[in-house]
Amino acid sequence: MKNTVHVVAALIRDSYGKFLICQRPAHKARALLWEFVGGKVEKGESPTDALIRECHEELSVTVAPTEVFADLVHEYEDITVHLTLFLATIAQGTPQKLEHNDIQWVTAKEMQTYDFCPADYTILQKIAKQFA
Repeated sequence: MKNTVHVVAALIRDSYGKFLICQRPAHKARALLWEFVGGKVEKGESPTDALIRECHEELSVTVAPTEVFADLVHEYEDITVHLTLFLATIAQGTPQKLEHNDIQWVTAKEMQTYDFCPADYTILQKIAKQFA
């Protein structure tokens, strides 16, 4: 039986209506695919605290999460991911590439042309409907 890992991520939108997407590093699972910034919820940590910590570790920004935009479970060959995606804004800082291969600000329409992790495809459809 595969482990289920709870992962949180941020759908960060700027004042121009663009979203921040991140390209996974070449040395990690699902190498060079695009994703939303985030990571694993640690033991004893709330999902929002995990999201704030992960965004600081990976992008050197402080985020202000608001509501849950999507909550889903996706099974990969190696792991099962319970993904909670929060709507968020950057409260402090400018995103830096501390962990990712690349980061981009894109519109909801442009986002559809990027090669995302499989777990994100349901989310991409929701973003296209809600923000197109």
